[in-house]
Amino acid sequence: MSGKRVFVVDAGGRGNAIAHAFARSGDVEMVYVAPGNAGSEMIEKCRLAILQGKPPKTISEMLAFARQEKIDLTFVGPEGYLSDGIVNTFQEDGQRILGPGKDAAILENSKCRTKDLLKSLKVPVPPCENFDDPSAAGEYVHQFCSENPGQGLVIKADGLAAGKGSVVCRTEEEALSTIERIMTNPKLFGQAGERIEIEKRLEGRELMFFALSDGRTALPLQSALDYKQAFSADEAVAVRLFNKLSNNPNLDNNPNTGGMGGFSPHPWLDEELAQKIMNKIALPTVRGFHEATGHEYVGVIYFGLMISDEREPSVLEINVRLGDPETQVILPRLETDFFRLSEAVLDRKLDTVQLQWSPDYCLGICAISGRAIKPLASGGGERPGYPGEHYTNMPITGLEKVDPGILIYHNGTALGQDAAGKRKLFTTGGRVLTLVARGRSLAEARVSAYENIKRIRFNGMRYRKDIGLGYL
Repeated sequence: MSGKRVFVVDAGGRGNAIAHAFARSGDVEMVYVAPGNAGSEMIEKCRLAILQGKPPKTISEMLAFARQEKIDLTFVGPEGYLSDGIVNTFQEDGQRILGPGKDAAILENSKCRTKDLLKSLKVPVPPCENFDDPSAAGEYVHQFCSENPGQGLVIKADGLAAGKGSVVCRTEEEALSTIERIMTNPKLFGQAGERIEIEKRLEGRELMFFALSDGRTALPLQSALDYKQAFSADEAVAVRLFNKLSNNPNLDNNPNTGGMGGFSPHPWLDEELAQKIMNKIALPTVRGFHEATGHEYVGVIYFGLMISDEREPSVLEINVRLGDPETQVILPRLETDFFRLSEAVLDRKLDTVQLQWSPDYCLGICAISGRAIKPLASGGGERPGYPGEHYTNMPITGLEKVDPGILIYHNGTALGQDAAGKRKLFTTGGRVLTLVARGRSLAEARVSAYENIKRIRFNGMRYRKDIGLGYL
């Protein structure tokens, strides 16, 4: 069997990593990516999908492309398309597409409804309440803080917020300010914040746990330790400056991002804990969802967990897709053919698969559009940088200096022309590039990653210096 054509729906670094995984299959002839980015064509056997002279962006355009190119399998990366029903639309047309349908995507696009479902299934979650009225939310916070002095809260926008809709609050003042900023002014996450979930902040260690489901069974994937906060623990001055420039009165709040880097394998997720999570959380959720809704969950399911000192897991959130940047450090370690694995999911034969993984470590560092200053003549000023306001269209240099074997997955890039008419690579978003290095040990992978990322440059470029540091 040869000559298969795969279509990856994604615009960022996760999409680059998924395309790269499919391209390594001997069964696959070509991998198309849309909406894609400049990096989508820098991987062997991969290219941008083009429909009538431009990349398809809407679901109807993507379906037209899949028909035009006689695509054998479509894999969906981002939650937005899943929530909008791309899987349902493709399936109605007879296309083979991997990802949960619109009814299953609710597990990510409504934190409130998901927690209600999990509680009904007796899947462990933190004590939590949902609110659509900011006054009622404020009253709840006041009562909670009065009865639980010193106990933190986590306030979450109900809807999709690009991984940034969760705010950890240490005090009542911070919690009330966060409710105001999410629900009233300036409505940080738009419609996603019209409803919020408020939950008790649990103590323990966070874990991102990935599993693959064919609707009948589930299989745990390797995991990664992810770094979500924008700044490391020793960057208190930078945190305060970021919040000052962002007009955030919570000056000491280290903001969440979509992800600043990570490494795999996970340092403390052992087989015993993985099996406990499968038995107590993953399998009950997949099976309970089917029983409660009548819909099968097919695709990747990703649990954000808190693990207590007693090694008991609680679900903080569910995502219905692969994570970013976790995918960039997990999939390069997968030795099982990714195309055949995807086929097994669609054919409901996941129980016949045994996954094979490289023992190597992969460590990834995300280069972001940080604080930058533009001259007033160019119509700019100082901006705090991602995950706040940031500049784009900055030329990127130095990729040719990176060592062979280092993976560079593009999050937000595009090719264009500079003032002299030369073709160059430019930034287009907050997260720009994820550089991934391999090594026989975490230390070896870390040294290689940090040596190479220093060779890349763009105005305002910033990255965390502590990825993997505490686990050597």
